[in-house]
Amino acid sequence: MQRAVHESVAEHSWRLALMAYWVSDEFPELDMNKVIKMCLIHDLGEAFTGDIPTFNKTAQDEGREEALLMSWTRSLPAPFGDEMCALYEEMAARQTPEAKLYKALDNLEAVIQHNESDIKTWIPREYELNLTYANDKVAFSQYLTCLREMIRQDTLDKIAAAKHE
Repeated sequence: MQRAVHESVAEHSWRLALMAYWVSDEFPELDMNKVIKMCLIHDLGEAFTGDIPTFNKTAQDEGREEALLMSWTRSLPAPFGDEMCALYEEMAARQTPEAKLYKALDNLEAVIQHNESDIKTWIPREYELNLTYANDKVAFSQYLTCLREMIRQDTLDKIAAAKHE
């Protein structure tokens, strides 16, 4: 599928949650309900600020997004506001297996989405980024490392095909 438009935050979050569901049998010891919740809410701050590509997002952008999101989250009734605040803290710390899995899948989904886009829309730095993005996030899991390698091969195939067009 070749896309000339950017994937929306909603599409990304939905597909990310679906990916978590699909790999749940590979991680039976994890609380997959928690992982799926993380996937669903992880980019909710972009509802307040808009979607800024990772390589363009500044620390100031991230701070503004987090402040708006946390203000809104704290306004939610119990138990949802409390649970979401706790999930955001866990996601930011990335110490639990659930948070590590969510973040690895988040990065992998972004690379898959990028592979699906028309290569004519790629800027020069995206060629290298698509080959290396998520490597550090998947390192904790042999399964995810193998998945990352398959996605990297898709990137290489896409680049090679574009050279022959």
